[in-house]
Amino acid sequence: MRAALTRYRVIAWVVGVVLILLAVIGMPLKYAFHNPIVVETVGQAHGFLYMVYLVATFDLSRRADWPLKRMILVMLAGTVPFLSFWAERRVSALVTAEQRERKQTPEPIAN
Repeated sequence: MRAALTRYRVIAWVVGVVLILLAVIGMPLKYAFHNPIVVETVGQAHGFLYMVYLVATFDLSRRADWPLKRMILVMLAGTVPFLSFWAERRVSALVTAEQRERKQTPEPIAN
């Protein structure tokens, strides 16, 4: 599960940065200065990277055995600027705490 968490953390940061570039630089250039080149290129990159983010989130949620509601909320975090950074920190803390708890709980011995 550690690898799935690392993949999620990396793609959450990448999606967050690209979305901020799109919202802070691309949109003003498109609507204020009538130059859509940043939105056209970065927008497509964000769309592709968001799909990767969805796959990474799904993978992590299946491995961590999350309820459907949590998985959907984390997936939606990639659509709001700056929210993916907050969600990444919360998810990392949650998964790390669950991993520590599982290590401390001994597994029953089968007879």
